Amino acid sequence: MTYIQKNNRLIKLTICVLVVGLSGCSTLGVQPWQRDLLAKKEMALNSAPLDSALDDHIYFSKEASSGGRSFGGGGCGCN
Repeated sequence: MTYIQKNNRLIKLTICVLVVGLSGCSTLGVQPWQRDLLAKKEMALNSAPLDSALDDHIYFSKEASSGGRSFGGGGCGCN
């Protein structure tokens, strides 16, 4: 194999890898017919918000710190 043939083969391989890599992100997002499944309560990231809020309050009170979960406050646990 000559140098030109090796170079051509490398260029073709690089182009193929780039095309496959760029086409992999072409189907991101939720289709309209999938939104009904994602709107169900069991698909929520937090299916029990009250329990989560209580758990967070207990955790941050015992750790003497607060914040990082979309709320701010002191370290005394009285927020």
